[in-house]
Amino acid sequence: MSSRASGGQGSVVRRSGGGRGRSARGGGGVPLDRLSTRGRLAWLSSAGSRIGTTLDLERTARELAEFTVPGFADGAAVDILESVLRGDEGSRWTGTGVPPMRAAALCSVEELSSLEPTPVGETFVRAEEQHETLLHRYCLRQGKPVLLSRIRHDDFIKVAPTESAAAKMRAAGVHSYLAVPLIARGLLLGSADFVRGAGSPPFSATDLALAEQLASQAAVFIDNARLYGREREHVVSLQRSLLPRATPVTPGLRVHAEYAPSTGHHEVGGDWYDVMALPSGRTALMVGDVMGHGLPAAATMGRLRAVARTLMTLDMAPERVLARLDLATRDLEDEQVATCLCAVYDPADSTYTLASAGHLPPLLLDGNGSAEFVDVPIGAPLGAGVIPYDPVRVTVPEGGDLIMYTDGLIKSRHADLDHQLDLLRAAALDLGSGALAGGGLVERAPAGDERFDEAVLLTATTTATHAAATAKAAPTATTGGTTPTTEAVPTAVSAGNGTPDSRVDLRVWRLPQEGRAASVARGLVTEQLAEWNLTELADVCELVVSELVGNALRYGNGPGELRLLRGERLVVEVSDTGPDLPQIQHADLSDEGGRGLQLINMLCRRWGSCRTVTGKVVWAEQNLHA
Repeated sequence: MSSRASGGQGSVVRRSGGGRGRSARGGGGVPLDRLSTRGRLAWLSSAGSRIGTTLDLERTARELAEFTVPGFADGAAVDILESVLRGDEGSRWTGTGVPPMRAAALCSVEELSSLEPTPVGETFVRAEEQHETLLHRYCLRQGKPVLLSRIRHDDFIKVAPTESAAAKMRAAGVHSYLAVPLIARGLLLGSADFVRGAGSPPFSATDLALAEQLASQAAVFIDNARLYGREREHVVSLQRSLLPRATPVTPGLRVHAEYAPSTGHHEVGGDWYDVMALPSGRTALMVGDVMGHGLPAAATMGRLRAVARTLMTLDMAPERVLARLDLATRDLEDEQVATCLCAVYDPADSTYTLASAGHLPPLLLDGNGSAEFVDVPIGAPLGAGVIPYDPVRVTVPEGGDLIMYTDGLIKSRHADLDHQLDLLRAAALDLGSGALAGGGLVERAPAGDERFDEAVLLTATTTATHAAATAKAAPTATTGGTTPTTEAVPTAVSAGNGTPDSRVDLRVWRLPQEGRAASVARGLVTEQLAEWNLTELADVCELVVSELVGNALRYGNGPGELRLLRGERLVVEVSDTGPDLPQIQHADLSDEGGRGLQLINMLCRRWGSCRTVTGKVVWAEQNLHA
């Protein structure tokens, strides 16, 4: 046997009936060699209910070994081609030696427990030159069974994996050997080896025929498990490819995201998450769950995530994003329903704006030993057609954690939802912020090892924020020598997402409503860039901020806030209360205006605008020099 001479590492079964002269027995205790043809068929038929009970390949192999001991053999070993265990197609072996195989299952009676089989899970290769007439190699290469009714002294090394194992077989009284290939749909998958020891009759031609029939059935079950495992891996790979490959660096947050497939062999579903950097240094976080499983759910997830990402990049409010997503979900042909939780974090005031479409509430840890679920108004799931959605705004202290997740993390068949949520809160408190950021909550979640559904976990940790004192704008030529005072809230925010040492600085000023706003904004920007040692960007930034403030004065009822963000790039933003979003227009040679946005478009890496509750925001982004 290759795992051979089973015993030791595998299942041990006590011999029933004890004593010598034992025959292989069927289900009723009658020796198999004395059963009628109908009795043998009944024994083979019973294999269908005991082998292949799941679509787990290793468990199917184990069920095959356990079914044959002690009724058919005193020891059984099942070996599977390594390529089959990887999900590849089986094949007739045409190379030299024995192909790479893995010991998948072992089972033996107690009397053979001292043998030395290849341990379960270990991959082995036997070279052809080791034994010219290796029986196991012949079985695999020819795809034919091998029967040694009586094992001679020199035959043990052709059966056992090592000289030591061969000696143990002789000492244990093993005297008969049978090996059959596992072939399904014309492809070789592995082999099953059987031995009989003292007190059992040798294998006969009848036993060989029964073993071939049994191996044929079991091979189909093993191949079904292989096909299912391969398809499941494909769907999991598809789902992973539809999820973000990395989370972006965002001001004031350190985000850890994790996707955990179900621990059991169940179909994947439609869980997803997303993290997006928005203008003004804000961050959008989303977690969703398409109801259902399999490829349809994964495909729907991909479409909804694409729509949600597009809506969020337009910088729409979370409740408006959910309303548009609901319309998009209703337009899908498969009529699926999904839940979704959407949050936007603003580092200027350390607040989250959240909206929920039938999703579980997020868990908020304040960093001081307290954890509570955020009371987000729960709207109808996406696709139900019940809108609008109501937002809620919460403030997160420094070092606080917001945990967003899908129901696979807590779902249980034996406990109610409230109990599972309490367990989740307790587990989060026990772990602490550091372990949460590393994804430790997946292992400590209430579902634990019994998780039967996939899960998504998104943990956002608020990093340190340092507020500076109120600043005053310097006098400029356009102010007539006066020194206007502006409300300034310059804030330095450290970035997260795996780069805690990098600095992301955010400055916020309130601009005056008069015509001098442009000169005030230029002075503030120039002074701040000098402080950041970015004077080489001052000329372009002054021009950009002048155009943005000018547009706010002309079309937006005057400017509101001026924000300057230094992170991976330099972003300048001006807000106003005007309802119309700016667009680049064609300007004739005789036109006096209409070229401001064209200049911004040429000088900056990108620019954009978005609506807010009170109006809109227009922003422009410049690259930083190395």
